[in-house]
Amino acid sequence: MIESSKGIERVRLAFSAAGVPCDVKEMPSTTRTAQEAAQAIGCEVAQIAKSLVFRGQSRDTAILVIASGAHRVDEAKLALLIGENVERADAAFVRSRSGFAIGGVPPAGHHSKMRTFLDAALLRHSVIWAAAGTPFAVVPLTPDNLQRLTGAEWCEVRARD
Repeated sequence: MIESSKGIERVRLAFSAAGVPCDVKEMPSTTRTAQEAAQAIGCEVAQIAKSLVFRGQSRDTAILVIASGAHRVDEAKLALLIGENVERADAAFVRSRSGFAIGGVPPAGHHSKMRTFLDAALLRHSVIWAAAGTPFAVVPLTPDNLQRLTGAEWCEVRARD
């Protein structure tokens, strides 16, 4: 089994354990960025549920934010939610904590438990799309199923432009 297949299988197992449908779509072109994913799927960028890993600066904890692809996360808002300053995690930190490469990090199936927050902007869409373990695989979800899958809270994390 190649590495990408292992990642997709971990995603399927996590969805199954949560009782959430998992219809992984493997794409012929990359879905590494929100823009690339939206183009490959044929949806709005705002429907992309991008999984972003942040690092808590004082406790070296991994924090996962599943945000709308249409905007950036406000790190100051996130810091207030968790009670410490945060920074975007580098590729090595993301892989060590999630088990996935940047561009393929799914909302579940990670190597280690991460405190997770869901961007309330995703509630505006009946169908959202998340990475499914590789930079070429995506999975459709409803906001309710995303919440059931992650057990995370909805919050306002959007950076104001």
